[in-house]
Amino acid sequence: MIRYGKTTQTAIAAMSRLAEVHESGQQLSSHDVARDREIAQTLAAKLLTTLSQAGLVAGARGPGGGYSLARPPQEISLIDIVAVFERPEGNLVCPFGPNWCGTNEPCPLHDDYVAFTDQFDQWLKTTTLAVFTATKKKRSKRK
Repeated sequence: MIRYGKTTQTAIAAMSRLAEVHESGQQLSSHDVARDREIAQTLAAKLLTTLSQAGLVAGARGPGGGYSLARPPQEISLIDIVAVFERPEGNLVCPFGPNWCGTNEPCPLHDDYVAFTDQFDQWLKTTTLAVFTATKKKRSKRK
């Protein structure tokens, strides 16, 4: 669904799990996150450490420790997570090759692709981890 690499997608998955338990004040170990999102525990630990260094996750060591969101879910947007793992795209890559857009008339897809990219970037900026808390509540009500 997301146009970024597997690491970024997995980081969003890990953060979504922390968002689901945020209101309860619960902290989760990297093992818990890995199990709940079906990802490798070593990868979950690495991602959570990186996210902690970026200030998006708070970690506590020792018995009863674990990870939690550093801020409320509604204050963490998807772009905040993406920015930790992806380089910002400078120029759009033309599907017709590097010598078309920018040197000649724009390609037939140019305007649509620019519009899509702008819309997607806006979605990343305005979508917060709060969507995952709402999803959790909806699932609980169905049971």
